[in-house]
Amino acid sequence: MEESKLLAKKTLRKGFILAFTASMVWGVSGAVQQIVAKDANIPAMWFVGTRTTIAGIILLVISLFVLPKKEFFSIFKSWKDTLILVAFAAFGLLANMYTFFYAIQTGNSSTATILQYLSPLFIMVGAVLFTHKKVLRIDIISFTLALLGVFLLITRGDFGHLSIPFVSVLWGIGSGITAALYIVIPQRLIARHNGLLVTGWGMLIAGLISNCFTPIWINPPHLSTKSILGVGAVILLSNVIAFLLMVFSTKYTTAATISITDAVQPFTTLVLSVIFLAYSVNFVEIIGSIIVVFAIYILNRYDTNTN
Repeated sequence: MEESKLLAKKTLRKGFILAFTASMVWGVSGAVQQIVAKDANIPAMWFVGTRTTIAGIILLVISLFVLPKKEFFSIFKSWKDTLILVAFAAFGLLANMYTFFYAIQTGNSSTATILQYLSPLFIMVGAVLFTHKKVLRIDIISFTLALLGVFLLITRGDFGHLSIPFVSVLWGIGSGITAALYIVIPQRLIARHNGLLVTGWGMLIAGLISNCFTPIWINPPHLSTKSILGVGAVILLSNVIAFLLMVFSTKYTTAATISITDAVQPFTTLVLSVIFLAYSVNFVEIIGSIIVVFAIYILNRYDTNTN
């Protein structure tokens, strides 16, 4: 009996470490993406198209080696699943990467990551508006705390003006909304198909859609060595390594544990931005970030406990 408890504890710890590492890697990717987004030679759609196309190919190649071959095209056997996949690619993946890119380009990676981190809040609001979910006390508390945190974050204590352009706030909110769609839209697909295939095909389709507007092989931007390394790092860190780590973590731990590790991402981006990107942070901004993370944590924790 003791041995089984010890084994279960070690398994949960392994899952926590994997999820923690995945969140940290996403945080690193957010900081690196600022280098890419601030490069005037890199158009948003070209970057997103390159990122999704390459990441999709890598994930699908990996799936060929780790999953049964008969599953590879299974998602396309249902027209409904196919349409959901296209919606996930367009309104989840593509839209999220596009809005996040501009949130960083017009502002900074730290604030953009925090605003994107509000996605569970937008999911809650969507559930209230479209599925008539009963508004609970925890929802109101989370929403109020999140608004307070964001207000402190974007004003940095000087309530007379914003610390970042208003357009950056809008792009960041858009990033949070599309991140919510990224989570909600593929739920039926994840329940019926392997998550690696859903994301791989979603990435590739998002790349195809992007290439319809801006083909990545026509007039590609002139990239410096730093920019090439940055683009490659974002693809490998965010779309491949972090994703695979998170998928593996779900085999060993619970959704509640994974939701706790989500908070690592925005703080990793913040710390790296301060250290390597000369980002100046003040006490009020730190407090605002902590309040936002706490608001989303209690919302995630409550939703996990009630499901």
